[in-house]
Amino acid sequence: MKKTILSIILAITAIGMGYYAVEMVLSSIRFQEQTDARKAVVIKQIKSIRSAENLFKKSNNRFTASFDTLTNFVLNDSIELEKKLGSADDSVAVAKGLVKTVKFKMAVIDSLKLTPEQVKNLRYIPYSNGQEFSLDAGTFMTEAKVLVPVFECKAPYKAFLADLDRQELINLIHESKTIYEVYPGIKVGAMDAANQGEGNWE
Repeated sequence: MKKTILSIILAITAIGMGYYAVEMVLSSIRFQEQTDARKAVVIKQIKSIRSAENLFKKSNNRFTASFDTLTNFVLNDSIELEKKLGSADDSVAVAKGLVKTVKFKMAVIDSLKLTPEQVKNLRYIPYSNGQEFSLDAGTFMTEAKVLVPVFECKAPYKAFLADLDRQELINLIHESKTIYEVYPGIKVGAMDAANQGEGNWE
């Protein structure tokens, strides 16, 4: 009788441990899938911020650390573009003076292909309950002693993954910092390097 009871207890324990192990694996898989999906959305938005910053620099010879300034620029300013008419390889067109470059202006918002609502929400990190991207700008002295404009924009994992599995999030942040020694989140640019606005996912 005692052996039977003990066998039943051991069987139940084994089933419970097996279920726990399977659930741990499934939980990790779910976390990774959700993380990948959210990172894709954050990356898409931070790319738009990068594009806006690059256009702002083209017009102002500097980047900006202010989302108010950047938003106002995108909503209200325009940029000068060039369009080539004719082909330089067409000798007849060249001789007739038909090959030329025409300058024209385009609204910044049209160039970025964003809606006014999207522009106003650029500063907010998706899935973060209203937290803003960290935005900084300034200059950096290169090894060649050239002072170049730089900017940095970032969104920490803890901002857009906070409502997911807590332990998995802790593990992800720990791995980023201590194992891979990278920023625990999504970011573009750097204040301590002239990296042309490179993203840490690229």
